Amino acid sequence: MSTKLANPAPLGLMGFGMTTVLLNIHNAGFFPIDSMILAMGIFYGGLAQIIVGIMEFKKGNTFGTTAFTSYGLFWLTLVGLIVMPKMGLAAASPAGFMGWYLTMWGIFTAFMFVGSLRYCFAKQFVFGSLTVLFFLLAARDFTGSAFIGTIAGLEGIICGASAIYFAMAQVLNEEYGRTILPVGEKQQTLQAQTA
Repeated sequence: MSTKLANPAPLGLMGFGMTTVLLNIHNAGFFPIDSMILAMGIFYGGLAQIIVGIMEFKKGNTFGTTAFTSYGLFWLTLVGLIVMPKMGLAAASPAGFMGWYLTMWGIFTAFMFVGSLRYCFAKQFVFGSLTVLFFLLAARDFTGSAFIGTIAGLEGIICGASAIYFAMAQVLNEEYGRTILPVGEKQQTLQAQTA
């Protein structure tokens, strides 16, 4: 007897999306960083995505495993970078070095964006906008420009919102057995040619 496995991706996308929106409300200059953002970074953005990455591993999905586990660990490292200096465990990283941290995540995400081109438009948008976000945040830290930081924050809100949309599209479309929220499915040209 075969048992259908649930799709863990919406959980990971929600963890990523909601945490990204909240952090970028801060990056856009609306609120300071506080315990709410840090808690979201540890638990929903961090641990939830790592769990989803492990679930994707069990499904044999290399892309999902790499993405969700990596971004879950990104959130945990980011919280660590904020909290460890306050706890006296390590010196705070200078802005320029944080720029390199964000650049490395931007490079990783650019490669993941290339991988996303095999999938629907909604997934491509999430990874494309996240690539732009990391490079904008890196530029902010390299230059010290508050203006670039505000632009990054606004773009990050869009990025996070796109992940929330993609997550809920998967949930609702599966629940109703039809397209409730479109995700821009790629056309199956090979199937159309052979039909």
